[in-house]
Amino acid sequence: MRLILASASPRRRDLLAQIGVTPDAIFPADIDETPRKGELPRPYAARMAAEKAAAVAGLHPGAVILSGDTVVAAGRRILPKAETEAEARACLSLLSGRRHRVLSAVTLIDADGRARHRMSDNVVIFKRLDRAEIDAYIASDEWRGKAGGYAIQGRAAGFIRSIIGSHSAIMGLPLYETRALLRAASFPCD
Repeated sequence: MRLILASASPRRRDLLAQIGVTPDAIFPADIDETPRKGELPRPYAARMAAEKAAAVAGLHPGAVILSGDTVVAAGRRILPKAETEAEARACLSLLSGRRHRVLSAVTLIDADGRARHRMSDNVVIFKRLDRAEIDAYIASDEWRGKAGGYAIQGRAAGFIRSIIGSHSAIMGLPLYETRALLRAASFPCD
C-alpha cells in the first residue's frame, strides 16, 4: 500500500515516524482554508481534514491518503495561522493567562476510497504572559505559520502551565487516533 501524506508539515512527518510510519509521498492539498461564516472550531477542523484528504485522493486513486488539520480555539473563535507579527501578538495576548482548546482532526482515505475520521480535543492553559515574554517570542519567529501563533514543541512550551489531552495532537497530529485509523485500514504501523 502506498501512503500519501496530504500535508507539507515537517512536524507531521516527524510524528508519523514515532509510530514507525514513513509516507511514500508528500502531497499538500491546495484548498481554500477560510472558515465559513459562523463556522465553529470543531466542525471547521473536521471539514478541513476531510477536504484536504479528498482533494489529494482525487489525484492519487488507490493510494492511502492521510490528512490532518489543527485548530486553536478561544471559545467559539478560530485563531489564525499567524502570518504577521501583529497576528501572532494578538493571538498570544488573547491566550495569555487563560485556557484554550486545540482540536486536531485526522482523515484517512483507504485504497478503496473509504474515508475514516477522528478528532482529538485538547485543553491548553497558558501562564499570564508579560510584554517582554511576548516580544521575545515574536522575535524568535517560531510563531510564523502556526495555529494560534505558537508552537508547543518550541519555546512556547515554557508558557504552558498544563495540558489536558494529547501532546502530539497539539503539535499537529494525534498519534493515538492516527494509529487507530491506519490499523483500521490495514496499514502497517510500529
